[in-house]
Amino acid sequence: MEIIAATCAVLSTTPSRWLALTEQLPLDLLTRPPAPGEWSALECLQHLVDTERWVFPARVGYLLAGQDFPDFDPDSQGSAPDGDQSPAELAAEFAHLRAEALRGLELVTPADLACQARHQELGLVTLGELLHEWAGHDLMHLVQAERALMQPFIQGCGPWQPYFRDHLA
Repeated sequence: MEIIAATCAVLSTTPSRWLALTEQLPLDLLTRPPAPGEWSALECLQHLVDTERWVFPARVGYLLAGQDFPDFDPDSQGSAPDGDQSPAELAAEFAHLRAEALRGLELVTPADLACQARHQELGLVTLGELLHEWAGHDLMHLVQAERALMQPFIQGCGPWQPYFRDHLA
């Protein structure tokens, strides 16, 4: 697997999935957490916007420059959906930020994958490792959001509920 192309492929699919979810699903479903203390689908999307603004593209730059960089704590540094934007507007913002990030990744070469810098919490990391993490992060939060969206349907499916055992919150 060529990690630059694979990462770009994953990252390019995520905005359209969020655009479809936010344009089609009702607000009460998007804002419903799967369980107390867990993120709703909309909170997952806000987190992805935050990491597109402040984390992943910046870390690519840090690594290419060999500069150490801080960690990111979504609980203390992230933002909550503020209600000023509709879910569809937030998804559109994410799509715009992601398009910019993908343009930046076009400049990354296979030789760059070995670039290293120190992450404040994790220690020495490479650009190749960051690209793996970025793609995995995108997919993880899509799964997390879809799990949140599933809960009211699972709860209402009566005798079929055991089939969803692995997806209960």
